[in-house]
Amino acid sequence: MPVTRSIAFKLILVFSVCSTLIFAVTLGYNYYRSRLLLEKGLQESARDVVRSSVNRVETVLASVAKVNEGTALALETGSYREEEIFALLRSTVERNSEVYGACAAFEPNGNPPARPPFAPYFYKNRGRIVYVPEDSYDYLRQDWYQIARELGRQEWTEPYFDVGGGNILMTSCSTPFYSGVDKNRRLRGVVTVDVSLQWLTQLVGSIKVLKTGYAFLLSRNGAILTHPNAAMIMNESIFSLAETNHNPRLREIGRRMIRGEEGFIPYTDLQGVESWMYYAPVPSTGWTLAVVFPKAEFLAEVRSLSITMAAMGLAGILLLTVAVVFIARSITTPLRGLAAATEVIASGDFDAELPPVRTRDEVGMLAQAFFTMRDSLKEYIRQLTETTAAKERIQSELKVATDIQASLLPRTFPAFPNRPEVDIFAVMDPAKEVGGDFYDFFFVDDRHLCFLIADVSDKGVPAALYMMVAKTLLKTEALRGIPPDEILTRVNDLLAPDNENCMFVTVFCAVLDTVSGELTIANAGHNPPLLCTAERGVEFMALPPGFVLVPMADMKYEARSLALRPHDVILLYTDGVTEAKNREAAMFGEERLREAFAGRAGESTTTIVHAIREEVRRFANETPQSDDITVLALRFTGACPLPKKNDA
Repeated sequence: MPVTRSIAFKLILVFSVCSTLIFAVTLGYNYYRSRLLLEKGLQESARDVVRSSVNRVETVLASVAKVNEGTALALETGSYREEEIFALLRSTVERNSEVYGACAAFEPNGNPPARPPFAPYFYKNRGRIVYVPEDSYDYLRQDWYQIARELGRQEWTEPYFDVGGGNILMTSCSTPFYSGVDKNRRLRGVVTVDVSLQWLTQLVGSIKVLKTGYAFLLSRNGAILTHPNAAMIMNESIFSLAETNHNPRLREIGRRMIRGEEGFIPYTDLQGVESWMYYAPVPSTGWTLAVVFPKAEFLAEVRSLSITMAAMGLAGILLLTVAVVFIARSITTPLRGLAAATEVIASGDFDAELPPVRTRDEVGMLAQAFFTMRDSLKEYIRQLTETTAAKERIQSELKVATDIQASLLPRTFPAFPNRPEVDIFAVMDPAKEVGGDFYDFFFVDDRHLCFLIADVSDKGVPAALYMMVAKTLLKTEALRGIPPDEILTRVNDLLAPDNENCMFVTVFCAVLDTVSGELTIANAGHNPPLLCTAERGVEFMALPPGFVLVPMADMKYEARSLALRPHDVILLYTDGVTEAKNREAAMFGEERLREAFAGRAGESTTTIVHAIREEVRRFANETPQSDDITVLALRFTGACPLPKKNDA
């Protein structure tokens, strides 16, 4: 199913297909089961009808056979004159309605031996008993005589059309009678009783099966004795019909019938009508009675019921489909409205109209959620706009603060182009827009250069503001010409009383006598600088003890002096250098700093500083900078004559 189809289309399609499929399966199964039940009932009903009809035929034939047997017994045990034989035969015909005619056919040498052949015959004709002398009738060659004579028992003949004896279709029951006993037992003749098959035709024809169903009777040789098509009677057999119509199935059925079998089988008649047929034998004659049930008529009611159910089912499916369409539209219409409004909202129009909430079901809850979402988005965007504007304003202000902070640090190099005795260079890379690190260097007088590096606790704007205060105070006190320890002591006393934010500053402060090379240093908790000399190489400087500035007032700091020789280099740095981390959270460290400095100690201070900064960046490997990084390098190149006043 295409994904672009609407929910309503999918619901209608799925429901219609599923309901139709379920209904079709149910209807088909119901038809199948109903058909099986009807076929089972038909088989039982057909068996009852056929057996009942066979019993009726059998009853008539049995009574006729008894009559014939009684006549034969009378002739066998009694001694009748001709007149008495006539009377016996006449009486037999008169007293038995089923008997059409009766005959006593004597052997030519039988009793009475008067005139061979002798076969008096009486039959019914229009309510009268008619006598036929049969003097010229060659009965000795007739089947009814020869079969009984040869078999020595009562036997029914195949139906035949009697010419001269009534010109009707009949069958005869023949019984031989004898004289004498044991070895002297001798055939005297055959008594025959004729039965008209007219009543049998009426009996079989009275079997009503549905509208066009019928019954027919076959002889034991397969000849058609009764059939709705009178032209077939005694003119066709089931085998001749099978041969004419090239129907081996019909031939097989005929074989079963003449074998005296009973069965219920599907059958297609000569007109091609599919039917069911039940057949059963008539025991006394070996005939077969068959009843044909047309399938179309038999299943007509089931089909009619199925068609009615199908019509009702389709009507129900259509009605339910209409209901599904109504329900689907009640769901999808507000959803389409919400989708359209969402597109408008997504384009930035938060005043878009949403479909009104008319229900309290899931769709209504969804619509209410869209109302809430739209209002929340609108409020969020308003706040985001304000926040973005405020952030941009803060960023602008921070940019200004960054420029101001940068302007406070010496950034013009070479710093003292007229003072070749010192080569100094420094950089400060803040971790944020503004930082807490700072450095400074300036001549206190003509021969003394004060340089320092400091690190304010924390980062960002508070640290930057505190850095400005500390830098200003340090420079102010340094310009008084006092030693570094005194500078730190005075600045600590000035900052400590108003330290409400509990901040502190680490400071390394040094004053270099550019004439003598004497370097006086004082430290307030800052990292020890690296010193590179010709005699000792690169090593960390031993600093006088000193606590960080600000936390406590009345702190005293010590000063220490050392003599720099020409080309000695001192490297100042903050902990942002040694504590820089890479992706594995390893720190750059003091030893790596010392090695980096040692490798560049012979080069200019600018090269040294840039090399160390690049080494730190390479080590960090693009790991975000977490602290301000400040590096200052100073090379003492040797004593020089004091510059003139205007050279400083």
